[in-house]
Amino acid sequence: MRTQVGIVGAGPSGMLLSHLLDLAGIDNIVVERRSQAYVERRIRAGVLEQGTAELINRAGVGERMHTEGLIHTGFAIAFDGRHERIDLFGLTDGGTVIVYGQTELQKDLFETRADINARIFFEVDDVAIHDFDGSSPKIHYHRGGHEEIIECDFIAGCDGFHGICRQSIPANAVTKYILAYPFGWLGVLADVPPVSDELIYANHERGFCLCSMRSRSRSRYYIQVNGDDSVDAWSDEAFWDELRRRLPPEVAESVTTGPSIEKSIAPLRSYVAEPMQFGSLFLAGDAAHIVPPTGAKGLNLAAADVRFLSEALIAYYNDRRSDLLENYSRNCLDRVWKAERFSWWFTRMTHRLSDDQFNNRMQLAELDYVTSSRSGMTMIAENYVGLPFATRN
Repeated sequence: MRTQVGIVGAGPSGMLLSHLLDLAGIDNIVVERRSQAYVERRIRAGVLEQGTAELINRAGVGERMHTEGLIHTGFAIAFDGRHERIDLFGLTDGGTVIVYGQTELQKDLFETRADINARIFFEVDDVAIHDFDGSSPKIHYHRGGHEEIIECDFIAGCDGFHGICRQSIPANAVTKYILAYPFGWLGVLADVPPVSDELIYANHERGFCLCSMRSRSRSRYYIQVNGDDSVDAWSDEAFWDELRRRLPPEVAESVTTGPSIEKSIAPLRSYVAEPMQFGSLFLAGDAAHIVPPTGAKGLNLAAADVRFLSEALIAYYNDRRSDLLENYSRNCLDRVWKAERFSWWFTRMTHRLSDDQFNNRMQLAELDYVTSSRSGMTMIAENYVGLPFATRN
């Protein structure tokens, strides 16, 4: 089999890249080791930056996002008995975010790709990539018990943190930056109305919590737990009780509880692999970087990578320009490290890091400062709605 771009991974970054390339007339094939149903069911991010929404619109898959997504012009930070609102719209000259679950975006992308009979191969085994350090990269895999090979010009590694693409790069050719946090997020998805029209991030002496949503009738709530905690240790009743303890009283009283339809613990870590390209292999999304979910940057960073990579590939095939491909890693990493900084800072400011009272007082002082200062709130708002894109030629 022959194509121009082989894409490993059918998550949002792989599917969005595939569709943008197809719109530009660039042939591509996607391989995915999981089933389509499994990929669709994965519960992930739900807050889209303006730049991500614009990219989805550009790909022509934004109709349902605009119909069902919730536009947010601000969010709240609760701490020390206070409830402070960050006015995204006012502080960033009209900036907003859209709450629209990754599962819904994934469905939109699959439906669009199916309509044009795109080549997407699910449930493939033994995926391996070869010769990507030269001009004839190949993707090897088994499908239906038969070995298949895709010959291509470039490989896009969109296969996540545990995928084969990054692991295939020689160890001495990549530098890995890692920070593991000693806690995780216990998340519950429930068909109950959200406690607020906007997200609430809360710092509490018992630990962090977040009130989020997927729609006006489906809520997503999180509480900070120990890194070695188990989902089995948390009944629905125990979760709701703990969530309400960490919220301001007036908010806690308004929480509507109900049976969970999904419950899981996500570890928190920061991770960056540099560079994000090696020969004809280009990494995108979680294959290259991970951020704590605080600040909702994971999916948005993946979309930014796709934007840079799709523009670079289109420039290469349409205009025979190679400069954007050569600068792909640098362009992405400029944005990645700024998002890593914001997520790291926001996590350290809102989570219970230890029982050290000095550190906890420093957190409250920081929260008081940034929510009492227009410049502090502007910094938060600018990062939250998404920083401008800058491309080096």
